[in-house]
Amino acid sequence: MTAKQILKELKLLGSDTTKRTLIRHGAKEPVFGVKVADLKKFQKKIKKDYQLALDLYDSGNFDAMYLAGLIADETQITKKDLKKWVKGACGSWLHCFVVPWVASESDHGWDLALEWIEAKSDTTASAGWSTLSSLCAIKADEDLDLKAFKKLLKRVDKELNKEKRNEVRLAMNQFVIAVGSGIKSLSAAAIKDPFLPDYIRKVESKGRVGKKRKTARC
Repeated sequence: MTAKQILKELKLLGSDTTKRTLIRHGAKEPVFGVKVADLKKFQKKIKKDYQLALDLYDSGNFDAMYLAGLIADETQITKKDLKKWVKGACGSWLHCFVVPWVASESDHGWDLALEWIEAKSDTTASAGWSTLSSLCAIKADEDLDLKAFKKLLKRVDKELNKEKRNEVRLAMNQFVIAVGSGIKSLSAAAIKDPFLPDYIRKVESKGRVGKKRKTARC
């Protein structure tokens, strides 16, 4: 299937009700309003396709861009591709979820996350913190720089109240939760952080602290 063919099918699957919901939660036009469950049917059929993912993302259509994230081949995607994706992300669904998912599963996630959190752009900075969160969820603790993550926790503690960009502040909060939930040795340090410790304790009460996922994408 080509990107053009998929776009035609996505248009038929769209609904005004889903479109309104997506836009209310951060999607930007153009958007057809396709349910994620329907996008996952394409994902199941296509599996992973590097070039098709690039073509779909380049379309600028929200539904197609989300699908691009689901089928992107993390073993082939480049830093250049991901930088282009974060720059072109139109709405929080993309820069807080889709791009970070793919970045974290690639070999470039850590480097890009550290670069992006320093950006003046709120979309890029939030993508950086979200990528760090995804890394906590999918990478084994021994594959993470735990000292660096501890320093990042301290940075959030110091900078969060001064952060004026709403989406960046939210992404930083989510990072604290991700560290506390995903990295067992840093869970206590994250809970001591004054931001949203109850979420981490909830994960802890279920015995799921440190449990990893196979994929960041959902």
